[in-house]
Amino acid sequence: MATATLARQIGSGIIKATNSTGSGGWFSPHMAAASRAIAERMPLVDLVLEVRDARIPLSSAFKQLENYTSSSKRIIVMNKVDLASRSELKEWTKYFEQNNCISYGVNAHNKESIKQFLNFLQARVRELNNVDHSTYTATILLLGIPNVGKSALANYLHRIGRISAAEKGRLKHATVSLQPGEKKDISIFKIGSHPNIYVLDTPGVLPPQIHDEEVCTKLALTGTIIDCFAGEKELAQCFLAILNRSNEYKKWAKLSNSENGRTLIDHSLEYSNNSEDMKQKRQHPADHTQDFIVQDVRQTLFKVISSFDGVTEDEMLIEDEIKAVQRAFQVPMESKKSTQHKIEAKLLNLFRTRWLGHYTLDSIPRKL
Repeated sequence: MATATLARQIGSGIIKATNSTGSGGWFSPHMAAASRAIAERMPLVDLVLEVRDARIPLSSAFKQLENYTSSSKRIIVMNKVDLASRSELKEWTKYFEQNNCISYGVNAHNKESIKQFLNFLQARVRELNNVDHSTYTATILLLGIPNVGKSALANYLHRIGRISAAEKGRLKHATVSLQPGEKKDISIFKIGSHPNIYVLDTPGVLPPQIHDEEVCTKLALTGTIIDCFAGEKELAQCFLAILNRSNEYKKWAKLSNSENGRTLIDHSLEYSNNSEDMKQKRQHPADHTQDFIVQDVRQTLFKVISSFDGVTEDEMLIEDEIKAVQRAFQVPMESKKSTQHKIEAKLLNLFRTRWLGHYTLDSIPRKL
């Protein structure tokens, strides 16, 4: 089954599921209230940061900004650059520049990336007014759809930008929701002084309805639309179809078979400097994010794809991959449905956290 066809089928299913709920689907009363609150504040702030997912720079656009014409006050922030294709990210930056949009790529969980972004913001704020910077106060509105990392960005900007010991003792954190669309309140954080800069962190808001099937699928793949609307089975199949026609799996050809050998997955250590924590994690094979399990999954997928005789978008290949990674994930054989569900959930998680490659799912629009 062609990837595009599968994506359209998933998107169509999402649209039908949300339309049949009778409760507005994902557009909750909290989203409606947040949408109104954002519209009220937009004219009052100095800068608007529209946070998007770098993997889907167009599909993750905040539709409420379509009628917002002040390009000098709006900055497109492509977050999660660590999950996206680096080469394609550069092309997207050029695309936005050519369309007179200010854009910036950032990783909200990387200290150095946040420092550079904060310096960029401070420079932009100073350009807004030729006034005494020691007394000037600027307000930045941080907005976007769910699950693009707004609250994480607010937290780290605040953490890096706090300037006095007194503020360090009263550090306030933005609430990061476990499920997309759960954040309800607008929070304010100080991220700089001289001039004083405050950020308003807003709830993620989706439009009441999305009619583009492929956009729906991309939002579901990246975790913006919760899995129950699309189905983990279908999303896992769609990811494998994307993997099969990419070059990502070819990078795994030379992975070492030795658990102790140094491999491409050693960069996982950048997320944990605590050796005791790592030792404890290795004692739990059920944790599919461990180095040796990720390595086994990569090797297994590489072997299955490389040895397949048919077309890489063939349904048979996807079925073979699902069966093969069961052993790599160390999932015990229970009922067929339960076993497959666990495998699909683990595959999706590894895809969404970049352990199975870096992907940009949106294509740059062709010039007419």
